[in-house]
Amino acid sequence: MNYDVYMHGQVLGTHSFWLKGEFLQPDEYSEIKEKYFLPGGETGTAATVLASLGVSVKMDGTHIGTEVGPLLKEFYKDKTVDLSSLYFDPEYEGLMDYVVIAGLVRSPMGVFQSLYEPGAKKRWNMPKEEDVVGCKVAAVDPFFLEETQTAAELFVKHKKPYVTIDSRHDSFLHQHCAVNVVSKECTSSEQYKDKSVEEIYELLTENTQGLVIITRGEKEMLYGRKGQPMKKMKPFNVDVKSTLGAGDTFKAGCVFGLLNNMSDEELVRFASACSALAISRFPLPLHPPTLEEVKSLLDRKVETE
Repeated sequence: MNYDVYMHGQVLGTHSFWLKGEFLQPDEYSEIKEKYFLPGGETGTAATVLASLGVSVKMDGTHIGTEVGPLLKEFYKDKTVDLSSLYFDPEYEGLMDYVVIAGLVRSPMGVFQSLYEPGAKKRWNMPKEEDVVGCKVAAVDPFFLEETQTAAELFVKHKKPYVTIDSRHDSFLHQHCAVNVVSKECTSSEQYKDKSVEEIYELLTENTQGLVIITRGEKEMLYGRKGQPMKKMKPFNVDVKSTLGAGDTFKAGCVFGLLNNMSDEELVRFASACSALAISRFPLPLHPPTLEEVKSLLDRKVETE
């Protein structure tokens, strides 16, 4: 079976708590306004958004279990997202995180570091070559060591252009990508903390033929390719309800742009519009942006420029 996009990465269940007032304060009570248990993770959220945009997706990566498995199967039963490659472990509840949100501020919690402790059981799949063959474009999260590397190598072998996120300039993922979306989390990491954003841009673009996009929250996005001057684009101005899922939605927008052969500027604008819509609503998985909404926001932006 063929599908538009193959994605490999984090697929999990997210417990989100939207507070009624200010963010948590030590030793003080906080009232929960709304709470949800919904699909999350970089790949899970991006797949939800892509399905809303009319794209068919097959995803693999994190093992699912007794808590997360039923959640995913119920949520995606009427969506164009294929879960058949995910491994169900009946002795594992599945990977989950917990996010407390109050306006522009959020704090995620989880047990992600324990996945990499010595002796820990591997909780993710090796990508299947037949899954890669069946897609038009792909995406991969940089979290799963040998399995991530194998996914990227398969994309190269079968000439499948792919989007990645926060991949370092000296990594195979970055060097062979079609698009690398680099967030503040990456640019402020140990490897880049002493470098200016211009120096980081130079390092990234010099080491790939792909498009590099540096996102900086509410600040201007920076983007370009090897040998090109750095370009800038302002994010869309919207009323922010929650920033949860903003980066994952931007990634989904990049995948959509790649799938539809958009120019670099068109792709960055489209991804930015997707992300803007994502932060204007909560919870994102229940209200993902539609293609009509994205086009409407893009048209309004053009009219005001």
